[in-house]
Amino acid sequence: MPRRKSIAKREVLPDPKYNEVVVTQFINGLMARGKKSVAEHILYDALDILEKDTQRPGLETFKKALDNVRPILEVKSRRVGGATYQVPVEVRHDRRTALAIRWLISYARARKEHSMAEKLAAELNAASKKEGSSVKKREDTHRMAEANKAFAHFRW
Repeated sequence: MPRRKSIAKREVLPDPKYNEVVVTQFINGLMARGKKSVAEHILYDALDILEKDTQRPGLETFKKALDNVRPILEVKSRRVGGATYQVPVEVRHDRRTALAIRWLISYARARKEHSMAEKLAAELNAASKKEGSSVKKREDTHRMAEANKAFAHFRW
């Protein structure tokens, strides 16, 4: 971390198809080895698959899935006198989105479907219904924060 000035946040441009910044962030998270066009195709194909399966706009299902995965609380380690406590803290909005994107992508990659677009569509569909691995991760994170509520006075 710099000692003098705070680092300026980079402006993320909205994606060309849906004109949404969140979609661009998701594409950037999905991208591997700098292949942005491949990541775009995967996400857009996944949203098309979602539209066919749910009979609702793919972007709407995507946003609902993202909202269902965004965590509100998380735990951070804090050393106090030789002991380490898991202190529950509220998550900043930009970090909420980043965590949700990271969890959705990682759990989509771990699924058993054939193509990455199918895996991503299945994970987004499950998350929009409040089920699936990424929603479970959010619930586990909240449960951990709830269990360690006694250490909330160590917040800094």
